[in-house]
Amino acid sequence: MKSAPYYLFLILITVFASCASHGKKILVMASSDIQVDPTQKNITVTDGTTHHEKELEFPGSDPVTLTIQSPAGKYTLEATEDGLYVANLKPDTLVGSYQHVGENADAKIGQDQLKQKLDSLQKLVQGQNVSAANRNYFILPGKIAKVGSDTKAKIFGPYTTIPGGFDAGSVPEIYKFYSNKEVRTIIASLTEMTKFKPGEEGQSAPDNTQDKK
Repeated sequence: MKSAPYYLFLILITVFASCASHGKKILVMASSDIQVDPTQKNITVTDGTTHHEKELEFPGSDPVTLTIQSPAGKYTLEATEDGLYVANLKPDTLVGSYQHVGENADAKIGQDQLKQKLDSLQKLVQGQNVSAANRNYFILPGKIAKVGSDTKAKIFGPYTTIPGGFDAGSVPEIYKFYSNKEVRTIIASLTEMTKFKPGEEGQSAPDNTQDKK
């Protein structure tokens, strides 16, 4: 017969394994410095013009409620399920999508690809065809959205590019997010590029890393 300490040890191992399998990661995006208290659940942001990000991790399966103090007022955001989240504390809407491995490797794209990318961005910036199934996101200011179930996924935020040498195999999933203002700038650039004649194809896609609000 096994002793009581043995069974207690098994119970502790089971509890630990159960807790370790649950958790939430919240990537907070704001236009100012992000001040977080020791509990990570009380956040203060101010008016600003520079993009900031902060990752917050919460082990366990309990819902997480963030209390936000911002120029827009005081409000709460809640993450109920395990997984990876983006909390938008910026004054502008955030849009993003899943990135297929290798899709950023091509520096030159043709007119058909430009038009397809332009159409996709125009719909995304208007919140069209946005769904969990499509793995694209439209996050209004002061809102939070679950991006995926795997907290080890990598998110590239606004005004940054995915490095050409980034090892996509080092993470399970990759997502890219933009501010609406940034996307409109990209759309304007792509619109101009679609005006090139067929013999001028092979243009580089725009790289917008400035105006970091």
